[in-house]
Amino acid sequence: MQDWIEIEDLSRPELDVFARLTEVQLRSRKEPEKGVFIAESTKVIGTALDAGCQPLAFLMEKEKALGPAAQLLRRCPEVPVYTGPREVLAQLTGYTLTRGVLCAMRRPAAKTVEQVCADAKRIAVLEGVVDATNIGAIFRSAAALGMDGVLLTSTCCDPLCRRAVRVSMGTVFQIPWAWLESGWPAQGMQQLRDAGFQTAALALKDDSVSIDDPRLAAAERLALVLGAEGDGLRDDTVAHCDYTVRIPMYHGVDSLNVAAAAALAFWEVRVRR
Repeated sequence: MQDWIEIEDLSRPELDVFARLTEVQLRSRKEPEKGVFIAESTKVIGTALDAGCQPLAFLMEKEKALGPAAQLLRRCPEVPVYTGPREVLAQLTGYTLTRGVLCAMRRPAAKTVEQVCADAKRIAVLEGVVDATNIGAIFRSAAALGMDGVLLTSTCCDPLCRRAVRVSMGTVFQIPWAWLESGWPAQGMQQLRDAGFQTAALALKDDSVSIDDPRLAAAERLALVLGAEGDGLRDDTVAHCDYTVRIPMYHGVDSLNVAAAAALAFWEVRVRR
């Protein structure tokens, strides 16, 4: 039986998860089994449910509860639903809800690097990518263009922050990913080598090869390593990689946004299935 709760008091503690907890508090790194993330829009929430994520509470406009979100609610009959008009929800959250629906969900169990690499042929490795929009866009491209997994250094934005989840269109629940928790780049690169991966750093270096170099597409297992917006990869990271790779460009342009570069590179080195 669905529990419908009309929001009359914005200070209710049950609403903290939607309004007053920071992304760090939601993530709860010290106790990951208690971590929570916010999924936004019916499509993204549905994808998260398909992946086995546990819903904790919904927040939505009244008309959405009786329309686009009705199917979601039928899938989660025991989950409480907090409702109110658009302006009240915007006052609560500080932003206008995308398509009028949020869902607080339990964070899924974290995967290990070994689990992500086990059956993968192509993976992306992200170093220090802090922009949530770029993280979400990279995951969406990874899913669409044949990548098998994503690894992230601890300096990256959390893929389950609200904006990254939304921009990814839920692909963060479809592409396996894991944190490279310590010892990057030396230990992380050794893990990749032990798993049979060759590594290719996307960087502007004199000794770089073109992304369409046939050796890259022919590699049995390949990890594409991409760096932070602006600064790019660290020099010691590039030095640890088997290849340094560039995307040929014209009109004097020397770099691309990391999400755009990732999409081009994913397509070029994909396994021709």
